[in-house]
Amino acid sequence: MTPSDRRPARLEGPLFEFHVSREARQHHGLDEPLFGLSGNVVLADFAATRRLAQRLNERRDVAHHPERAIHAGQLNAMGLIDEIIHHVAALYRQAHPGSFAAALAALEERLGSEALAATLLAFVRTFPPSTVWRGELDPAAWLAATSAGVPNREIALEELAHLWLANANPAFGPFRELFPDEELAESSAYRGAIAGLQGFFASQPGFGPDDEPLVAMLRSPAVAVPDSLAGQLRYIRERWGALLGRYLDRLVLSLDVLQEEEVGLWLRFHPGAGGGGTAGIGLGGDGEPERFSEDRDWMPRVVLLAKSTYVWLDQLSRAYGREIRTLDRIPDEELDRLARWGFTGLWLIGLWERSRASQRIKQLRGNPEAVASAYSLMDYRIAAELGGRAAYADLRDRARARGIRLSSDMVPNHMGIDSTWVVQHPEWFLSLDAPPYPAYSYTGPDLSSDERVTIQIEDHYYDGTDAAVVFRRHDRRSGEVRYLYHGNDGTSMPWNDTAQLDYLSGEVREAVIQTILQVARLFPIIRFDAAMTLARRHVQRLWFPEPGAGGAIPSRAEHAVPRAEFERRMPAEFWREVVDRVAAEVPDTLLLAEAFWLLEGYFVRTLGMHRVYNSAFMNMLRDEDNAGYRKVIKDTLEFDPEVLKRFVNFMNNPDERTAVDQFGKGDKYFGIATLLATLPGLPMFGHGQVEGYSEKYGMEYRRAYQDEQPDRWLVERHEREVFPLLHRRWLFAEARDFLLYDLATEDGVDENVFAYSNRAGEARGLVIYHNRFASTAGWIRDSAAFSIPAVSGEGRRLVRRSLGEGLGLTPEPDRWAIFRDWRSGLEFLRPSAELCGRGLFVELAAYQCQVLLDWREAVDGPARQYARLAERLGGGGVPSVDAALREMQLAPVHDALRALAGSGVLGRLAELGRAAGPAAGSAAAARAGRAGRAAG
Repeated sequence: MTPSDRRPARLEGPLFEFHVSREARQHHGLDEPLFGLSGNVVLADFAATRRLAQRLNERRDVAHHPERAIHAGQLNAMGLIDEIIHHVAALYRQAHPGSFAAALAALEERLGSEALAATLLAFVRTFPPSTVWRGELDPAAWLAATSAGVPNREIALEELAHLWLANANPAFGPFRELFPDEELAESSAYRGAIAGLQGFFASQPGFGPDDEPLVAMLRSPAVAVPDSLAGQLRYIRERWGALLGRYLDRLVLSLDVLQEEEVGLWLRFHPGAGGGGTAGIGLGGDGEPERFSEDRDWMPRVVLLAKSTYVWLDQLSRAYGREIRTLDRIPDEELDRLARWGFTGLWLIGLWERSRASQRIKQLRGNPEAVASAYSLMDYRIAAELGGRAAYADLRDRARARGIRLSSDMVPNHMGIDSTWVVQHPEWFLSLDAPPYPAYSYTGPDLSSDERVTIQIEDHYYDGTDAAVVFRRHDRRSGEVRYLYHGNDGTSMPWNDTAQLDYLSGEVREAVIQTILQVARLFPIIRFDAAMTLARRHVQRLWFPEPGAGGAIPSRAEHAVPRAEFERRMPAEFWREVVDRVAAEVPDTLLLAEAFWLLEGYFVRTLGMHRVYNSAFMNMLRDEDNAGYRKVIKDTLEFDPEVLKRFVNFMNNPDERTAVDQFGKGDKYFGIATLLATLPGLPMFGHGQVEGYSEKYGMEYRRAYQDEQPDRWLVERHEREVFPLLHRRWLFAEARDFLLYDLATEDGVDENVFAYSNRAGEARGLVIYHNRFASTAGWIRDSAAFSIPAVSGEGRRLVRRSLGEGLGLTPEPDRWAIFRDWRSGLEFLRPSAELCGRGLFVELAAYQCQVLLDWREAVDGPARQYARLAERLGGGGVPSVDAALREMQLAPVHDALRALAGSGVLGRLAELGRAAGPAAGSAAAARAGRAGRAAG
């Protein structure tokens, strides 16, 4: 029998329980059945499952032996598999009435009536049904009774088979202490009964999608996927789907909870491993529309410097020998220095009024000096401790007078746990009426500074043994208790001092947009923290997963939302609405997104952010995955070069190790810093990067804990080699004329060399950097492909350029290219025809960098003076080609005068002058002297 569309809502009949041994019931204090085919199915309730898992774990010393822990999702999966097997057996009984009565008769003939009766009695005693366990019936009386018209002897026989199936299933192994069958096998004919059942059903009609004998079919999930409960559930869904009826939705949910549990367990033992960045860049898909936001004229030239505000003020106080605690006290000299270095944007981290609860948590965890996390906010007001709005306005005006725009963070996905919004609008946050896990307890201190509410985080945060997904909010006036979710991106533990906003609420989205507009009126540059978490696909993935999609955050799989319902409640991308509203209401604002998860291209090309983080720059160049990063650039150029200018490139950021830790202080650092200064996009420098500071500042730091002094050698090398290039961002920032080249060596393309050119009007630049501890040499000639709009106006087509085309050179034999090496200061001369044809030959040592600027072309005359000079220089450089050319042109005159001086003619002329008289002699002597000096 292979029913294809049978979907019974429920099979009526007796209660089939998952029998737990009497010894296990006594040991764990289990009074109720764990789960059953009909009646109250305990493990369909995940809260009950978690309570049961907790009780089992209390006896396992899981604090010292976490590998012994029983996890609720696995327990639920085991119970569901058992239920489904009972359900399929019930379908078989319905299709073949009397089959289990016939099986009993066959076993009596095989084993004998007494042996079979003793086996069933031993089973009921060892694994008592609920009525037997509670003392309502003794085992013999229970076996003599019926349930829902079915003799209990048949029920016992089926349960006996299920006991064997459970013990024979390797994936049930962690739970075998609940149902061991060794004692039953030793004291009865249990083994013979199982063998008899297999033999009996092998002779009966088959069942299921493969028309198998019943016992073989029920055993098949464990045979196919022996070591995975999730794998067995997937097997059942794929193979038995037409039989499952009401169990199909529960099976999908169980798989989601298992996945959620696996992610949570992995992160528990790999804290922070989820990270934010990715190995590459996501550029977007064909179905995503192109809707770039237009830059204002100042935006491409932004060079951003990050400063942790409290730490910076403390460092300034030490450096200037006076107290500098508020924004208006930041010295003009410091702003002058930043402007002189070439910074045009100053990102001040931690300006807003922070959560008092966050501060207290940090202090209770061991840092008595801590302020709150910069990303756990009380409200979007400039912190009073920093001088408030007036001090901010003073700094803003002084910075703007020096060409520096201020930037701040906006943290859109969460607020502090004691924020104004949590107190006044708890309905704006994701919450539950009860904790999702029974082990959670909330007996710690009240973290609220508002008498209207009590705020408590889960107790285990304080000793670092756990990280709950919710905190407790008690309304003292109404008595209402809510458990609000902490902010979480699914890659690490929840952020315990934050509360997660509910983005399926239109009211919440509008409140956040209004706050963003308020911030934009203060700051012309806004950095959106963890912006990728609010892309619609990730709002759903993290907080409202589709049924069957699994859960990224513990307990959220139970709150699955079908795609259609999700899209009804969140009909458009939140960020697209933000971009459009800011463009209409505060148009002179640069929006910068911290976005990973391969969403970089989507954020700028479709959602319209002006700039997006490019963590691949830092990670891949640090690791010298040079071929990988060249591929990132090539892929971006082929997709749409406009995306390249939208990247925020950096060598560290506040969440990462310091630049000196990752790149050192030598040639590699300065080579990559040169790429940072000369690639299209927005260069971002970290706090202390220029000075060579090694301390990574926590977001709660009030001061630096290492008394580091600026490395003067490092600062001065920045001033010589990097900062002058920042003042030329007008040349490098755009991608319209950017070209990436291969270095062709005798062995092929050297992927460790980054060579690229750019143009702005008549100005041209060529940058070459070798990111490897080795030497190399070769020719730079051909560019990588890049896309331009197709002539038809639909789609894009790929084109390439030569080096000569990229530099705007003329491939004529009388043309000579003149350019200056930025680092050495020397000018070089090369034939334009050679550069346009063969290209430029370069030899590079380990981590060597060349920046070739000030390109111009000269036309050689009939005398071929540039050709002669080039031959004379032999490829070498000179301080000035023009000066060297004049010197070469005057060389014959100089040679003639030196020859005259050597012949004695000038001396005789001087003697004749003296003989002619004093005046004449003086004049002749003067002329001879001048001639001699000229010859010299």
